[in-house]
Amino acid sequence: MPSLLVLALVALQIVAIVFAFRAIRSARTPQGSVAWVVFLIAAPYIAVPAFLFLGNSRVRNHIVARRESEEVIAGVARHAEQHPAHGDRKALGYGGFEKAAEVPVLSGNDMQLLVDGEAAFDALFAAIDAAQDYVLAQFYIVHDDELGRAFQARLLAAMERGVTVRLLYDAVGCVKLPESYLDRLREGGVHIMDQNAIRGPKTRFQINFRNHRKTVVVDGTLGLTGGFNVGDEYMGRDPKFGAWRDTHCTLKGPIVSQLQLVFAEDWYWANEEVLVESLNWDSGRAEANMDGLIMATGPADVQETGSIYFCAAISAAKDRLWIASPYFVPETDIMTALKLAAMRGVDVRIMVPEVIDHTIPWLAAFAYFDELVEAGVQIWRYDSGFMHQKVLVVDECIASVGTTNLDNRSCRLNFEATAILFDSRAARDVAAMLEADFEKCFLLETLLVEQPAKIRLGAPVARLFAPLL
Repeated sequence: MPSLLVLALVALQIVAIVFAFRAIRSARTPQGSVAWVVFLIAAPYIAVPAFLFLGNSRVRNHIVARRESEEVIAGVARHAEQHPAHGDRKALGYGGFEKAAEVPVLSGNDMQLLVDGEAAFDALFAAIDAAQDYVLAQFYIVHDDELGRAFQARLLAAMERGVTVRLLYDAVGCVKLPESYLDRLREGGVHIMDQNAIRGPKTRFQINFRNHRKTVVVDGTLGLTGGFNVGDEYMGRDPKFGAWRDTHCTLKGPIVSQLQLVFAEDWYWANEEVLVESLNWDSGRAEANMDGLIMATGPADVQETGSIYFCAAISAAKDRLWIASPYFVPETDIMTALKLAAMRGVDVRIMVPEVIDHTIPWLAAFAYFDELVEAGVQIWRYDSGFMHQKVLVVDECIASVGTTNLDNRSCRLNFEATAILFDSRAARDVAAMLEADFEKCFLLETLLVEQPAKIRLGAPVARLFAPLL
């Protein structure tokens, strides 16, 4: 018996070493490689199972139509010719955003902010109720609660009117969603797919890659995206979180076609059904005529597109850079860019929640604050409920609303989507919204060594998990 135990331990150590070499070859950052190697060698009995679930750093064989489909590439080029950007491409750095997103900046768009749950879901439900041809919906989390059932009823009512409805969900985010909720939708004719139905957790030990996008497209002419999932807590009904501060937006113009294209890519990944020919790609032009694009990022991208998005925005800032994110676990390049921007004299403000959602990333954020504050970055902590919005504004020229958090998970491991508008009106709207939020914040002025023991001792430990947060 002891000999079998010894053999098992030796085998486990060998597997740990093999996985360590895989981590060295495949991890997306040196920090990630080091973290996995140390973890695997020091505690293989814990690290080997963890690596099976979390160790892969890229999605293989994910079809990105913007890059690989000749038909889609030609369509994207036609859109660029029909709706050329009119802003100062060089001054605002359009090229960096375009190469990361693999779509061009287009003119003819409009964005309207939807601040908090009532406004967001009133607009979302009105859009579904007005659909004439089809609804494309995608959410990371859907709950079977009051709001979730209202969403379900809207989709079923659309089907009864003869509208085609497709719903994508993420199995990790929807782990608590009962099958009966989905069965009711299927019985009503809604086409439903788990994002990872074919290539996800059912075929390998892998829960790392999550589709965090929150998208609704109606008839190819109206799009909605932002921070809201579907659940009562997003309406402020959860006593644990209280008031829920979040931001969504409605989109009109050619940018809607880009949002729709990202949905079509995800739908193909889920079930290999090609939607391109069955959708409307004539989104029209909005009178506001804003320049904009959809920045869709994820672990299938060749470049580190999530980090590039943030670095491109930071480098464009001359006077003001305000970012709101519920999670703040930035990688090294973003940290450097933020510090440099503040040192250049840019008004750099990071808004994060004081209320705890997930303890480890909340703690890890404190390990970064001292370094940023020393460089001149202001850390504002929102303490009037839980703040979940993912927005930024640069000067009076760039504004974005989407699903991308300022953490490693959003930048490297999740599929995300963010609407970026290169327009002074959009920037002013987002800035005004954030100014109101700052009034519900306090400025962090306490160093880590002065924090309570839970934070002082927990933050450095939590930061060790940064590559996975």
